[in-house]
Amino acid sequence: MVGYSPRILIFITTTTLAGAHKINIIQSAVDQNQRLEKQPIFWFYGSASMAYGIKNNAFSYLLLIYANQVLGVPGYLASIALAIAMLWDALSDLLLGHWSDKTQSRLGRRHPFMYAAFFLLPITFYGLFNPFIELNDDNSFGYILVLAILIRTGTTLFEVPSTALLPDLESDYDRRNKWLALRYAFGWYGGNGLHTINFAFWVGAYGVAVQQGYSIYGTVGAIIIALVILISAGGTQKVAAAMPQPEEPFRLKEIGHELRQIFASIKNRNFAALFLYGLTVGIASGLGMALYLYNTTYFFGFSGSQIAVTGLGVFISPLIAYWAAPHFGRLFGKKQAAIIAILINVSLYPIPYILLLNGYWPELGSWAGLYIYTGFIVIEVVCSIIGGVLMDSMMADVVEESEVSTNRRSEGLFYAARGFAGKAISAGGIIGAGTTISIVGLDGVTSLDMVTDQIRFDLASFFLPLYCGLYFLGLVIVSTYKIDREKHSKNLQELSERSSNSN
Repeated sequence: MVGYSPRILIFITTTTLAGAHKINIIQSAVDQNQRLEKQPIFWFYGSASMAYGIKNNAFSYLLLIYANQVLGVPGYLASIALAIAMLWDALSDLLLGHWSDKTQSRLGRRHPFMYAAFFLLPITFYGLFNPFIELNDDNSFGYILVLAILIRTGTTLFEVPSTALLPDLESDYDRRNKWLALRYAFGWYGGNGLHTINFAFWVGAYGVAVQQGYSIYGTVGAIIIALVILISAGGTQKVAAAMPQPEEPFRLKEIGHELRQIFASIKNRNFAALFLYGLTVGIASGLGMALYLYNTTYFFGFSGSQIAVTGLGVFISPLIAYWAAPHFGRLFGKKQAAIIAILINVSLYPIPYILLLNGYWPELGSWAGLYIYTGFIVIEVVCSIIGGVLMDSMMADVVEESEVSTNRRSEGLFYAARGFAGKAISAGGIIGAGTTISIVGLDGVTSLDMVTDQIRFDLASFFLPLYCGLYFLGLVIVSTYKIDREKHSKNLQELSERSSNSN
């Protein structure tokens, strides 16, 4: 366990006792007058997303091509396995998030689940790319299905409770953006960093259809995930243990009562806007990510080492977004800034494909084409991170609004729903991508010479309208979100007055 000696401050927080609030004086590691970068808890919280970044990168970019070209599972069957795993998430995520909201433990509400993830997520991630049994045509589908379910469960155990610490750590409307900007940066550097190394030395060097590179990647990824869980959970442990205990415990025997509380919370209209946005855009984003290796390898003709160069270029994106997301959130408000960033992202995305199909792109596989492509990707990733940071910060603001109406804090529940929408990135994306590669004739394609102009045209014509259309639909949905800076301040004031009146 990582220890540290935080600067001690006194602040007031609220919890629920038979529907009424009481005041709790606790110690905090968050100094409102000190720069966040100088506070250890800021870094322990942010670094947790490296585990999610590695897992999500693997599921989004590698799993489909690995299952299809290494394990021999047809694209549509891989899609079915991931669809079943996503149904499991739909049942388990909200329940586990609600459970963590009401857990009574000397470790705090969240940490028992985070430590449980240590015993599940690293070993199952390793086993996905280093099969524990000999696989063949009869059992490959079942193996992918079981490992996908276990990895998703392990991810929920860690990512949802860890992210849900934010509303207790920070109540300020604008400073929440910075916490999440750091978390996104770690997620991108963890996932994209390992992805870049992978394509420079492992999968890119051995070939996307060869097991050896995936085995090394799975081993290194599992080790990093295990270390991240221990460091982040240990580093936030002392603060979490000092937070107030929920007065009403989770009762599995009274599951009907628990389900009614869940539905009472998720009826919040602003939560619904963010959840439906995340689900819609998550599937679109996942479609693009799951097809990324097919597109870069077979559409644009880039080699493994060239794909690694694109990964290096993207390293600048989180740094830009770390400054830009809080800045534009303050300048325009969270919702408007997020919508603008996502609009720029989705408008740029199809341009390289359109240029290539119309003969305005450099030669396939050329370095000139790679540099132009990388420039587009860097800008798109900056905008994607800005949008994601601000949307997640908007979700944090829903916590207080929900508490006003329910007298119950539901951070874990809301971030579990956010987590489920995020997992749709990989599951929903693979469903769409697996269907796409089968329809356009990419099943069994293992070299650039096998790809015809017709396949390229069909690929772009099939997925680009779906990708862009889902994004535009998501932006229409999120435009109905209503919590701004003024509304958030009113919610905090009402909760503060309610606390004072109960004493």
